[in-house]
Amino acid sequence: MPGWWGLCLASKGLPDLKSLVLFGVAAILMRGSGCTLNDIVDRKIDAGVSRTASRPIPSGEVGVPAAVVFTAVQAVVSLAVLWWASEAAAVIVALCCPAFIVYPFMKRVTHLPQGWLGFCCNTLVFAGWATVTGGIGAPAVLMWVGVGFWTLGYDTIYGHQDKEDDRRIGMKSSSLLFGTSTRTWVSVFYVAALAGLCAAGMDADSHWPFYVLLGAAAVHMIWQLATLDIDDPERCRLLFVSNRVTGVLVLLGTVLGHWG
Repeated sequence: MPGWWGLCLASKGLPDLKSLVLFGVAAILMRGSGCTLNDIVDRKIDAGVSRTASRPIPSGEVGVPAAVVFTAVQAVVSLAVLWWASEAAAVIVALCCPAFIVYPFMKRVTHLPQGWLGFCCNTLVFAGWATVTGGIGAPAVLMWVGVGFWTLGYDTIYGHQDKEDDRRIGMKSSSLLFGTSTRTWVSVFYVAALAGLCAAGMDADSHWPFYVLLGAAAVHMIWQLATLDIDDPERCRLLFVSNRVTGVLVLLGTVLGHWG
């Protein structure tokens, strides 16, 4: 979604189909590469967590050498796909690769690994903007900040699924850091996310449909906060996954915001 948001905001409407498809493919491959790397680094930890013990790498179904090759192939192909869309996009993402590699280790040194995830793994916003404009503008920076806080919020909810296992094995997370104050802190992050996205829309001269749909996204976030139960792992998973609705609403806003 962040890549598409950047593309559409910079295009002042719907970008060409080729760019949309290429960014979609690249995002899937990038996420796959990052998830595989994360599972390689965390294989011993995941083996001791009930939710993740059956994953291919910690369970031993897939060996580490094969997983490393799979990670590399996905990363290289994703960069190749982005290069097809825009050389600038590929260069931006390539420069951010070290930050992606560091992410799996952050939960060992800070209680805010989700913050690192949010601000290093949403660089497709910059890539999308640069594909259209050739550079990085203020709206892209504001959107990146907003997306970072959005990720920090929903991934804090996600982390409550594993908090007991994380506490037992000594891993750090924002879910453990905030504990019973999670609803308050996620509210702060979501407000910051909406502020960043609103500022991005204003800087990009978006029209009223953008703000209407951003308001709908805000309502969805309020629903998440109102129904959050940090002691119900299944509820946390459902709310985490429901953020695809937020993503679609903002995407529609970036497209329709220049048709109103």
